Amino acid sequence: MDPNLIGETAAIVTACLWTINSILFASAGKKIGSLSVNAYRILIAVCLLGITHIIFLGSLLPTASSEQWFWIGLSGIVGLGIGDFGLFAAFVIIGPRRSVLIMSLSPIFAALGAYLMLGEILSPLIITGIAVTLIGIIIVILEKEENSDEKPISKKLKTWGVFLAFIGAIGQGIGLVFAKKGMWLDPSIMMNPLSVTFVRMIMGALFIWTSVIVMRRLPEVRKALKSKKGMGHTAAGAFIGPFIGVTLSMIAVAYTQAGIAQTLMSLMPVFIIPAIWVLYKQKTSWRGVLGAIVAVIGVVILLLV
Repeated sequence: MDPNLIGETAAIVTACLWTINSILFASAGKKIGSLSVNAYRILIAVCLLGITHIIFLGSLLPTASSEQWFWIGLSGIVGLGIGDFGLFAAFVIIGPRRSVLIMSLSPIFAALGAYLMLGEILSPLIITGIAVTLIGIIIVILEKEENSDEKPISKKLKTWGVFLAFIGAIGQGIGLVFAKKGMWLDPSIMMNPLSVTFVRMIMGALFIWTSVIVMRRLPEVRKALKSKKGMGHTAAGAFIGPFIGVTLSMIAVAYTQAGIAQTLMSLMPVFIIPAIWVLYKQKTSWRGVLGAIVAVIGVVILLLV
């Protein structure tokens, strides 16, 4: 089978899984809180990845140098710890549709991070892609709730939700750069995508649970265990997103060009619109659809250069 086809298929499936994942975590967050969702979903993912790592690679801990642990671990802290906390909080405040759309900015931050850390030059076409994507984001952010059949929220709350979603986009974008640096630390040998995902999850989990203890939020997180529905959605989301989805995203990057993989994985804003309509009968106005399309076009311009 053509390696490129494997990578492209993995990227499309990843976008579909992350769309479902966003809806599950948004629902769970409203029941047990975004902090509890983030804490339990990454703990569940670590357990699943540990078992899978033993079965397929024959060892519990990944074979990696201390420098690989540093960069990939930093990726886990920035992307899965800080970034995903912002994203899950945004899910609860402004909903999965707006949050997912704002996450379209993550490739932009990845491109900027790669420029600053890896010396990749931003061409005029990349700058054009950034501008087009931002226009799409602004169109949807400024959409009025009455035009989209979404629950009205105050301007202050909407601003806070958008800010948290931006934190999520920055965290995931920069986290990807750190992961890529660690994965290809030796240019001649690529680290196994499953091992990369596992290292990210381990360090992300350590950061999140340490934060829970330091902030004295452990009683709140323990209380979340009483919500069967909230924990059920969290467990399902952990299996679909951090376990299968993140692993597939690493496979996508490994087997096809990064630009193609990132573009296909950035189709979530398009997938989320019909998903929300089917599940919640929540319509999106023509302006919301236009904004999503413009944002994806911007991502395509940015990453297929």
